[in-house]
Amino acid sequence: MNEILLCAKGLTKRFGGLAAVNDVSIDLWRDRIHAVIGPNGAGKSTLTNLLAGDLPPTSGQITLCGTDITGWDPERISRQGLGRSYQKTNIFLPFTVWDNVHLAAQSREPQQPWNPQRWMQLAANSIAVRARTTRAIELSGMENRRHVIAGTISHGEQRQLEIAMTLATEPQVLLLDEPLAGMGVAEAQRMVELLLKLKKDHAMLLVEHDMDAVFTLADQLTVMVNGQVIASGTPAQVRADSGVQAAYLGEEHA
Repeated sequence: MNEILLCAKGLTKRFGGLAAVNDVSIDLWRDRIHAVIGPNGAGKSTLTNLLAGDLPPTSGQITLCGTDITGWDPERISRQGLGRSYQKTNIFLPFTVWDNVHLAAQSREPQQPWNPQRWMQLAANSIAVRARTTRAIELSGMENRRHVIAGTISHGEQRQLEIAMTLATEPQVLLLDEPLAGMGVAEAQRMVELLLKLKKDHAMLLVEHDMDAVFTLADQLTVMVNGQVIASGTPAQVRADSGVQAAYLGEEHA
């Protein structure tokens, strides 16, 4: 069922006199991938950080799954149903694929007074944690790599693993910051197929420089330049926009 899971209205983030994000509004729908594109310094990562709670907005409002989350910290937003990946792969290299995903899955257990030994024991024996781990690994296509050390798998598989860890937190909204960065053709194709598989159950924001992947994946596009939105619409509408062609896409995508 299509529904808006995340709604941002009039988001602005100022650093001194600089508006890194200036009056940006965006809706993320379940079963749709909304790509945000633009040149370096356009404000794409700052926008992602605002939505995830890593930065507080100077002004504007963010609603997630019907709840106003403006100004919430990242952990609280994550528990409300938002997961994100980062430009730089963020995994535990000495651990196996299973252990990485298991650590993410156990973050959803009820919070208890901090006792590391007891917490690890409870998580290790939790049926719910194991079920979340198994499901996330299967969804991400990592079943055959679950017992492999994360530091020994390919770059593309490490990006898949990061998404598996995100899925283990059972998010409804996914923010993906350059998930195809540094991949070869075959790995990029596998990631495209994975994202298409995941979109039916999630609302997804995609920040990506691979324009071929963007136009394959995106249902909606927002183009940012200098912190502002210069165009938003379907890929066909954005592709035909003369202002977007001049500012970013260039002749090869006209």
